[in-house]
Amino acid sequence: MNIPFLTRLQGLAQPAVPGPLRAQAAATVAAVRAALPELLAVAVIDIESGQALAAHSNTPRLDPAKAAPHNAEVVRQKRRALLALALPDEKIEDILITLRGQIHLLRISRDDKRLLYLVVSPLDTNLAIARGVLQAHSG
Repeated sequence: MNIPFLTRLQGLAQPAVPGPLRAQAAATVAAVRAALPELLAVAVIDIESGQALAAHSNTPRLDPAKAAPHNAEVVRQKRRALLALALPDEKIEDILITLRGQIHLLRISRDDKRLLYLVVSPLDTNLAIARGVLQAHSG
C-alpha cells in the first residue's frame, strides 16, 4: 500500500550514526567550547546526510542542529562549483559567512566527511583565533 504521508516520513529518516562517531563528535564540541567559551554555537555535522552528530548553543535563539542540513548543502554546492570551474585538485578548507552580528565558520574535516560549524560574535571573538581553534579540532 502506498501512503503518501508515510512515504514522505520515510524520506525524512536519517541513517543511524555509529556510537563511536557520535562520541568523537561530542568530544570535539566539548574541546571547541573549552577553547572558545564565548562562542554562540558549535556543531559537528555529517556532510553527506546533513545530520548534526553533536551540537551545543549558548543562546536559545540559535540551534546549530537546525542549521546543519543547510550548512552541509553549502559545502556540497561549493564542491560542485569547484568541479564546474575545473578545479578538481582544489579542496575546501573552510567557508566564512559574516552577518551583521555573527560570524559563521564552516571547517571541513581532514577526511572530508564531516563539517565543524562554529558561530561567534565579532565583538567577543577574534576571527583568526576562531579559525585556528577550528583547524586544531577538525580532525
